[in-house]
Amino acid sequence: MDSQFDELLNDLSSLFERVREAAARLEGTANKTPVMTSRMLNAATGAEVFLKCENFQRMGAFKFRGAFNAMSKLTDSDRRRGVITYSSGNHAQAVALVGSLLGIQTHIVMPDNAPAIKRAGTESYGGHVIAYNVETDTREEISGRLQSKHHYVSIPPYDHIDIISGQATAALEFIEEVGALDLLLVPCGGGGLLSGSAISCKRLSPGCRVVGVEPELADDATRSFRTGKLQTVINPPTIADGTRTPSLGQMTFPLVLKYVDDMVTVGEAAIVEAVRHCFYRQKMVVEPSGVLGLAAVLSGAVQTNGRIGVILSGGNIDGSTMAKILDD
Repeated sequence: MDSQFDELLNDLSSLFERVREAAARLEGTANKTPVMTSRMLNAATGAEVFLKCENFQRMGAFKFRGAFNAMSKLTDSDRRRGVITYSSGNHAQAVALVGSLLGIQTHIVMPDNAPAIKRAGTESYGGHVIAYNVETDTREEISGRLQSKHHYVSIPPYDHIDIISGQATAALEFIEEVGALDLLLVPCGGGGLLSGSAISCKRLSPGCRVVGVEPELADDATRSFRTGKLQTVINPPTIADGTRTPSLGQMTFPLVLKYVDDMVTVGEAAIVEAVRHCFYRQKMVVEPSGVLGLAAVLSGAVQTNGRIGVILSGGNIDGSTMAKILDD
């Protein structure tokens, strides 16, 4: 972490100004996603629950926000070089889509076990997919080699201040629409959405507790938060594929430590049940990574009272996976 970021870390006003600037860039391009409520959900939890539906964002996930914010700031020279990233799916699709909008060639390193719908989406937006075996290779090493060889510009999935600022606009919109919250629940993989949401929340609703939610099988961020030392997890076998990142980043980790109030984990059964709840009760398709906050509410992993905000982070799920979830 460089000294410039170290100064920025402790300056909430400057961090939030970047979020405001990101929101201005996204205006008219990103979808302003809806907020849903449910009388049944409120009755079951004894709280007033608001669902921010990023599954209705362009390409089906919040990742579009960060990718567009970062890539729209590139110089003409950098755009001509093309960009490279690595992702299990949603950031891959976001970078590919933004590349098609801005005329930038995109190269995406993806695991060979990525959900088929996410790889297909990435390729349909014009992204060049480089598949790798998660058992023998690491995406960071492959991406780094290709970047050095071809001089691509790197657009990482979460550990980039413009990515974080773009993701933060989801919580900005959320709070501006519904008002102050008592609790905000945010899915956590690499921590871009979580750290960005905490920045927006602490500025707009300072009395709100921000809690990150991870699968029990991919609890590296929770362990990092508890110990104050960066922890890792390698290829965790969780159904929430968007959270299979090995660790928080050099930027997201200190931001989470400073601005997030707590971390909780949920089991695979709770994740599956939350996907079912969205499908049958809310009439929405939300992927397992996207329902982590709702899973925490439904399973009792967090206390439910007052005004609770839940970010549903994405809706890209293979039909076969959804069919299995609904049939079980």
